[in-house]
Amino acid sequence: MITVAVIGPHDLVERTVEVVGGMDGMRPRPHPYEHERETPQVLRELGSDVDIQLFTGVVPYQIASAHGLLGRIAGYVEYSGSVLLSALVTVLRAGTQLTSLSIDTLDEDEARGTLAEAGVQADAVRVLPYAPGTDAATLVAFHRRAHADDPGSIALTCLGSVYDEIGETQPAVRLAPARSAIRLAVNRLRLQRESMDSGDAQLVLGIVEAAADAEHALAGELAPLGASLIHTGSREFLVVTTRGPLEDATAEFTELPMLERLRAQYPTLRVGFGLGGSGAEAHTLARRALGRARQLGRVAAVISLRNDIDMTLSRTSTPRSNQRANTGQLAHRAGLSVGTLQRLQDYLRHATSPEVTTRELSEHLGVQPRTARRILNRLERAGIARDVGSRNPEGSGRPLVVYRVYL
Repeated sequence: MITVAVIGPHDLVERTVEVVGGMDGMRPRPHPYEHERETPQVLRELGSDVDIQLFTGVVPYQIASAHGLLGRIAGYVEYSGSVLLSALVTVLRAGTQLTSLSIDTLDEDEARGTLAEAGVQADAVRVLPYAPGTDAATLVAFHRRAHADDPGSIALTCLGSVYDEIGETQPAVRLAPARSAIRLAVNRLRLQRESMDSGDAQLVLGIVEAAADAEHALAGELAPLGASLIHTGSREFLVVTTRGPLEDATAEFTELPMLERLRAQYPTLRVGFGLGGSGAEAHTLARRALGRARQLGRVAAVISLRNDIDMTLSRTSTPRSNQRANTGQLAHRAGLSVGTLQRLQDYLRHATSPEVTTRELSEHLGVQPRTARRILNRLERAGIARDVGSRNPEGSGRPLVVYRVYL
């Protein structure tokens, strides 16, 4: 059995424990609080036998993160567009007139998109997405400003303490996570636990947007990743693996041939991979990658890493020898001149190792160290180079970052 500590306000903990308790192999343990500021105290009282920390929302999760109290496997239940729809149904059933809305915590694009798809037309919609450091006072002030501008404005909040403070002075609805979102969060964390072979493994979460009947085809195509595949919604699938298999299957983050093989059968096929040190981070990056893929077209794949690094994967498979020869394409991908890349290829061709430091590149190309650093950073962003460690220089000085270059 996997022990899951559920952290959040009393009512949401009760709801989440009920859902988790109905899942095979899961043993939920409730850890409620009266106010989110009590999160650190609750976490310090957790037993050592807890396998997973599950927070009922992003706010207590971020508080735990800020205090360095997150466990090795921790995550939170997301509040999605379906939660917003449920709240709107509650409002409309009560006969309340929708003139304006103030919505906190939810992603702004998703909130506005959900309203548009539902055909809800309010005169004014304000959205305050969650950002690290946001507290209840900030959210209360946001909703009160909206109410001051329009006394008919309805506040939709994800935080119980905010609802308690504003609920008696203005129209307000508290959002609660859907049962499906709770199950998704638990499955994501369970798969992370199963996938992490060692403490330094880097988790990969992928979100595939495709037709509901694509599950069998996707499972076959993703087999080389050794990935777990879960159908999480009518058009979304969750993929869980680690960095090594993804790197191998995508030719060092350059290609995803399954896009080309499946595009005739599934005209819409978008994939977003996120690489992170935790399930929550990887999932956030995967969502960002999927958003980038949507901007690219109906068939596209993107990998997102930390530090705003996004890499577009080619739909077709190119033999590595041909890929190396296609210097023009790689130069364009990295934002470098063909001449610079050719000189680097020449250097690597005669070197004893494909690994290089900024100092070595600076000396070979005859450029300033900051220029060499910029070249290697661009190669890394394009998926053509990777930071593989550091090396102590001869004599004194800082350790030098070592990059493995794939040319």
